[in-house]
Amino acid sequence: MFDVEGRVAVVTGSSSGLGARFARVLHDHGARVVLAARRADRIEALAAELGDGRALAVPTDVADEAACAALIGATLDAFGTVDILVNNAAITRSMRALEETTEIFREVVEVNLVGLFTMAREAGRVMVENGRGSVVNIASALGLVGIGRIPQASYTASKGGVVNLTRELAAQWSRQGVRVNAIAPGWFLSEMTETLFAHERTQAFFDRTVPMQRPGTEGELDGVLLFLASDASSYVTGQTIAVDGGWTAV
Repeated sequence: MFDVEGRVAVVTGSSSGLGARFARVLHDHGARVVLAARRADRIEALAAELGDGRALAVPTDVADEAACAALIGATLDAFGTVDILVNNAAITRSMRALEETTEIFREVVEVNLVGLFTMAREAGRVMVENGRGSVVNIASALGLVGIGRIPQASYTASKGGVVNLTRELAAQWSRQGVRVNAIAPGWFLSEMTETLFAHERTQAFFDRTVPMQRPGTEGELDGVLLFLASDASSYVTGQTIAVDGGWTAV
């Protein structure tokens, strides 16, 4: 039921952290994987590590519309189709809203929301033509609630946009056999969050605010990724699944 054997998956932001993990998991379960990120050396090393001709590295900046189209073109040239898109590329800038410039806000939204839409549209064209496909957008628990204590207005706004964009694309494409869902991770250690995790008070914060009293481990996203990418979720679309130890439930 969770099989993705032989399917073609594009994973953006796969140069490190959760994105690299997503690529490995899909590859390990039989998919051919296209690795996309700005840091060419990182994705080329990952492609070499995965080996066996089922991994392709394509340097891509999702904020560049032409680069997104070229990524899908390279995927079609190499593997002939696109079955799965994991829209993971994102950036963040943590600062108080009163100090955040419009330029910074726009930069974050351009990558996290506009770039995600561009990738979904380019992959969606192929999927709609094929009459099947799964788009998995990586949102965030911070796109579901406000927090304030870790101020990042642009990031939360962009991820909130991802949540509702997921609903809208699902509503538009469901009749063509394309499902669109999102994962909203809570507190997971990654390159993006390592500064936060470095503080001793972080564990106290988890103990106080997360019902399970700990952050997540990267492997705890594997199941939901495979569920949404595969036919196990064949009647699921437009949904955002929070994987956050209960943080948004209280």
